[in-house]
Amino acid sequence: MRETLDHFRSSLRHSGVGSSDFDLNPDTVLPEGRVLRPAGVLAPIVETDNGLSLLLTKRAAALKHHPGQIAFPGGKQDEGDADIIATALREADEEIGLNPENVDVLGTLPPHETVTSFHVTPVIGFVKQPFTVAAEAGEVDEVFAVPLDHVLNPDNYLIQSRRWRGHKRHYFVVPYGPYYIWGATARMLRAWTEIIQK
Repeated sequence: MRETLDHFRSSLRHSGVGSSDFDLNPDTVLPEGRVLRPAGVLAPIVETDNGLSLLLTKRAAALKHHPGQIAFPGGKQDEGDADIIATALREADEEIGLNPENVDVLGTLPPHETVTSFHVTPVIGFVKQPFTVAAEAGEVDEVFAVPLDHVLNPDNYLIQSRRWRGHKRHYFVVPYGPYYIWGATARMLRAWTEIIQK
């Protein structure tokens, strides 16, 4: 396990270019002068009996934005956050009850631009000690673990599409059991697979 974590830490130092929700849609024309809001999300790695897994959340069905979707714990940067890593750690504490002091930050992925005008920095962290998940009522319906080997295997990714704002939009998906992991979450995970393969 330690060798794997060291490999992640090393590869994240050379993380390359950013990604976006528009990567698979090259004909999309983005407005000039658009303002992107900074946000941070945490990809919490946990040790299980079956190896390393990644914790993800299922957003509450009643939320205004992205209800029911699979996501990393995270959110927009607040003025009081020291940096974007602090944002991701704070949000994970609020959303799933993960104490920031229990996270060994391995590094960050390149920022990801979303269709909702966020500039999201994924923070990769190893959870040092087991903890009791406490899902934030009203925001998180479920917290679940997916084997890290599954989401870091590029062969498990598919490209699908749907109509969005009158146009056909393509996106990555990496299904796992009953969980449909797609959109920005899948694209950020796909970017991670590219980095560790180098």
